[in-house]
Amino acid sequence: MCSQGQTKVTVLSSLKKEKTDTSKKKHNQPKLKGDRIWSPFFIPIFIDMKTTTMKNLISIFLVMVLLASCKTGSSGSESTDTAEDGGEYVEYNNPPAEGFNQEGSDLLATLLADKAMLAMGGRKAWDNTRYISWNFFGRRKHIWDKTTGDVRIEVPENKLTILMNINTREGKVMKEGELMTDSLDYYLDRGYGMWVNDSYWLVMPFKLKDSGVTLKYLREDTTMTGESADVVSLSFENVGVTPQNIYEVWVDTDSKLITQWAYYPDSSALEPQFITPWADYNKYGEIWLAGNRGKYELSEIQVMETVPEGTFSEFELTQ
Repeated sequence: MCSQGQTKVTVLSSLKKEKTDTSKKKHNQPKLKGDRIWSPFFIPIFIDMKTTTMKNLISIFLVMVLLASCKTGSSGSESTDTAEDGGEYVEYNNPPAEGFNQEGSDLLATLLADKAMLAMGGRKAWDNTRYISWNFFGRRKHIWDKTTGDVRIEVPENKLTILMNINTREGKVMKEGELMTDSLDYYLDRGYGMWVNDSYWLVMPFKLKDSGVTLKYLREDTTMTGESADVVSLSFENVGVTPQNIYEVWVDTDSKLITQWAYYPDSSALEPQFITPWADYNKYGEIWLAGNRGKYELSEIQVMETVPEGTFSEFELTQ
């Protein structure tokens, strides 16, 4: 029976591990203790997953459906945030962006996104990060004001500098010492595309719950280096430059960091166009970023509290 005012519950570790396809690789499951999951009924669920696999969605949802009736007619009071059976309470504080496909995303895929955010430094640290700079494969350098949306993109090979705002898509461009006027829109579109692509290669783990994203839990697997992980797919709707793209990300069983990703041009692709590691994490400011993509490298990574005056307004900067 459901007691009046009961809006928080603890799901004990009574779910049994299901048999998996013998053709798939097996590994130890992550022990997710005391995780609070927000259900579609806005009932936070605590899960002690000592014996729970990532394939108990049906059982968990049945529990939530039964508990939904408890919310109706409740007095509005809440019980203490605790987890039975030795579970530890974890607050992820990682609300989705407006437009994130919560209804179409898997519960456990969303939980893994929250765990990845926490492993990368946490949502508060990400929100408080302002200036990020990096060199994309030695081709171009970005300086990004995450708060205002201002970016500076330098492409030395083409003697091209783009100063623009990625929210308004307005700005100015200089190429080979000449201010672009008639072709300004063309270069601003190019600059926006560069930023969308190049920033995703750097900060994708922080954007798993962005607007237009749908997350699906796929399988247990191992990375190219043999580490166990859970694989989550990302698909997109009406966002970005190439919304038809699909990604798969490997969330490490122990660290919860993303350690590998795969890219599919669209849903019809049977094999990924590439698979690369996501390796060599280092702490920059209060967040963790990785630059190793196998044969590709994101270098000169920095997180800064300030940037030189004129960074986003002047083509020539004084050192």
